[in-house]
Amino acid sequence: MNKAIILAGGQGKRMKADMPKPLFKVLGEPMLEWVISACIESGIADICVIKGFRGEMIDEYLGGRFTTALQAERLGTGHAVMQGIPFLKNDMSGNTLVLCGDAPFIDAETIGESLKMHTEQDNAVTVITAELEAPHGYGRIIRTESGISGIVEQKDADEEQKQIREVNSGAYWFRTEDLTELLEKLDCNNAQNEYYLTDTISIALSEGKKAGAYKSANAEIIRGANDRKDLLELNDYARKAVIEKHLANGVEFVCTDGVIIERGVEIGAGTQIQPGTIIRGKTRIGSGCILGPNAVVANSKIGDNVEIDTSHIYDSEIESGVIIGPFVHVRPDSLIKSGARIGDFVEIKNSQIGEKTAVSHLVYIGDSDVGKKVNIGCGTATVNYDGISKSRCVIGDNCFIGCNTNLIAPIKLGKAVYTAAGTTVTRDVPDYALAIDRGVMKVNEGYTLRKLKTVKK
Repeated sequence: MNKAIILAGGQGKRMKADMPKPLFKVLGEPMLEWVISACIESGIADICVIKGFRGEMIDEYLGGRFTTALQAERLGTGHAVMQGIPFLKNDMSGNTLVLCGDAPFIDAETIGESLKMHTEQDNAVTVITAELEAPHGYGRIIRTESGISGIVEQKDADEEQKQIREVNSGAYWFRTEDLTELLEKLDCNNAQNEYYLTDTISIALSEGKKAGAYKSANAEIIRGANDRKDLLELNDYARKAVIEKHLANGVEFVCTDGVIIERGVEIGAGTQIQPGTIIRGKTRIGSGCILGPNAVVANSKIGDNVEIDTSHIYDSEIESGVIIGPFVHVRPDSLIKSGARIGDFVEIKNSQIGEKTAVSHLVYIGDSDVGKKVNIGCGTATVNYDGISKSRCVIGDNCFIGCNTNLIAPIKLGKAVYTAAGTTVTRDVPDYALAIDRGVMKVNEGYTLRKLKTVKK
């Protein structure tokens, strides 16, 4: 069985943060997750992550999804892979892919095609490479008629070798059995006193084994992040690549300033994304929508022909034909049904809003089930929390809720119930009834004149 080892032990001191570098995010996901997802997409699910600095953070993030091994001392890439030997020996029958956890743009096609070449050529090791216009700083690939003779680092390259544009990506395929043998033969007799994974190539060749190189069409597999500037460049590249994908699928962008769309998002043709809009997670958006400006949608399902203006939607579903905003906050586990209108300064939490219901402005609806064709007046609040437990309100179809109504949960309003403005409803109301709760208003005539006489001029 084929497997993967992902090197994720780097500290990234230049990031100036107390966390492993592979956990820094690109478009909302840790770089490590990008690498893992490329493995999964290519059919490799047996993965060992080599952790080091703050390894407990890697364990916490992975949550037991994959095997981990600790590199307690940072003694080079070869030493890091050595920590995975017990993992390798669990099954020696196939091939092992070694990847860097802070190089997020490795892709499934490169993984699959390089494995195909690796097995067809019967290589002990196959280096995954890329061709760069400016290869300065990278190890150059020295090719031969039958494969490669090695990798020459920038500092060791002569002038002719420096002209080579094919460079080492830091990703490799090994025949698993060969990898375990080669690792045992590595030494640290070098200026850095480290075990270099690249030395496995010269060892393999010296033993008559074959070494090759697969040149990926995706030069971005080289990209990594050593500091915050590099991380910004990774995010910028990924952001533009995702937008280009959606453009090709018929999504409209008037201006991309401030637009961030994470790679798991799906958007239907004809939808318009306006400036400042952020779409995260596994959001699904239908066709003909207008999102923004300055909308945030995360892990939500949005139907067709929905308008969301300057509002935040989290972990909820918005059916087709809904108009939302501006300044609406839809909190998790909410469902807004087709044709509803949610106006400015409205907050909805863990609630269902029925078809063609209007919640126009300055309203809080929490833990409630609201029927269809209901009108919710300005200043209405469902009082769903008593300080200990939360309870639900049920509002029937065709109700009219007057301004500044307080609905004290748990209560149920029947069909076509009206509440008078300023009413506090504390018990169930039957169908077609009016709930009114007002004290006797008193008018104290002349009060203002008497008060003003006490004010010194």
